[in-house]
Amino acid sequence: MERRERTHRLIELGGLVQKSGLAERVGDDRATLYGALLSLVDRLSSDERETTLALWRRRGRRAFDQEQAQKAAVQGPPSAAP
Repeated sequence: MERRERTHRLIELGGLVQKSGLAERVGDDRATLYGALLSLVDRLSSDERETTLALWRRRGRRAFDQEQAQKAAVQGPPSAAP
């Protein structure tokens, strides 16, 4: 069960890397992706950790909200059940 949960989590995290556009922008170069992620880790080791996390969290939530709004607009209003 733990292995399945770990696999699911890793797939979700990989999906976020893909969804962000980062993988595409670096041509799926794993070394570049890894280096970019390591740079993010370094940034979180600074004195501005909390500010950085808050900024990233707001930006991520906004992106998720925009995505949901776009999906809702494409689907239209829910239809009434007969």
